[in-house]
Amino acid sequence: MELTLSPRPIGGRISAIASKSQAHRLMICAALADRATKIVCAETSADMDATARALAALGADFSYLNGAYTVYPMEMPRGDAVLDCGESGSTLRFLLPVVGALGVSATFLLHGRLAERPLSPLWEAMEVHGCRLSRPTADTVRCEGKLRGGHWRIAGNVSSQFISGLLLALPLTGEEADIMLTTLLESAGYVDLTVQALSQFGIRVDRTENGWHIAQGQSCRSCGKAAVEGDWSNAAFWLCAGAISDPVTVENLSLSSAQGDREILAVLKQFGAKVEARGDSVTVTPGDLHAIELDARDIPDLVPPIALVAACAQGTTRIFGAERLRLKESDRLQSIADTLSALGASVEVTADGLLICGSRLTGGTMDSHNDHRIAMMAAIAASASSHPIVLRGAEAVDKSYPRFWKDYKLLSER
Repeated sequence: MELTLSPRPIGGRISAIASKSQAHRLMICAALADRATKIVCAETSADMDATARALAALGADFSYLNGAYTVYPMEMPRGDAVLDCGESGSTLRFLLPVVGALGVSATFLLHGRLAERPLSPLWEAMEVHGCRLSRPTADTVRCEGKLRGGHWRIAGNVSSQFISGLLLALPLTGEEADIMLTTLLESAGYVDLTVQALSQFGIRVDRTENGWHIAQGQSCRSCGKAAVEGDWSNAAFWLCAGAISDPVTVENLSLSSAQGDREILAVLKQFGAKVEARGDSVTVTPGDLHAIELDARDIPDLVPPIALVAACAQGTTRIFGAERLRLKESDRLQSIADTLSALGASVEVTADGLLICGSRLTGGTMDSHNDHRIAMMAAIAASASSHPIVLRGAEAVDKSYPRFWKDYKLLSER
């Protein structure tokens, strides 16, 4: 789908969509619980659908009605199931160890760039602990065997999803388990989200000096009803629009959320934007924006909207610690640079990040690279451009934010 985005201000009031990060975790816990759970989730996305579809293939039962999932747990996991992960890295990396812990054989179907995204060192760690993994084809992963508890050693700087997957899976072994990190953990907030979801379902995870401890004999117990918070990662695009265009208020955001991407508020303040938080809403107003230096290790998903703000700020912004962005839906460092450069910005890709020199955006033609966050970045950029933006592949937003273009119209056609 190709869209022409006119250069017009973005501003007003919007409600944050449901957090797909939290929804993945709650759905998995509910599918492993002892009885049905209702999960209030105002909307779905392609990634959420992938997790629900994969859990259903394992024997859980899902229904979605009036803004809520009802999840009936799997009584007996189905053997030799086929789990279609779509392009969802969370679905694959969370459910691969879960399937191993359930002790059933399964084949995972991978689409798009998901087949190219790394599974090491999770792969090797699972094989050490009882599973047999293989790649029958380039776009499938096969898991067999039975995962064991015990002592695990794994790097924390490749993907926090590996750690979250193990935390979701290891209680299923019935054995005591310890996870020890061999490197610093990046994107720690996402692991905190996993621990929080497990706690809601009665699983205790204890933090240790270098990792986590899970006592034996634990199992998921339904909390009856859970609610998915508003999504800080996607709300960040509107908040960044408030910094470079007109004031924007985003509602349905928890200021005490474990979502690491609420750090966007501190980053926008650092740029010089005006930020006001009250209750469950945040308002961002333009200020005199200036360049910053940013370590993105714990907030990689925020780099696209932050890069756009940097392109509109005075001076040269340095973003570092973001090398993992090369392994997303696109090589996101290169995609950001290509997109902003096509709009007239001066951007240099470094070994682990970006150098962005603030300049006037002129508009232009670019491709989303089938990356939802690049498509959203390009849309917000129209509010700061002097000429229209032609965006190819605009449907990429469906991966995480299907109603994005409806909300965009609401805020840009006041």
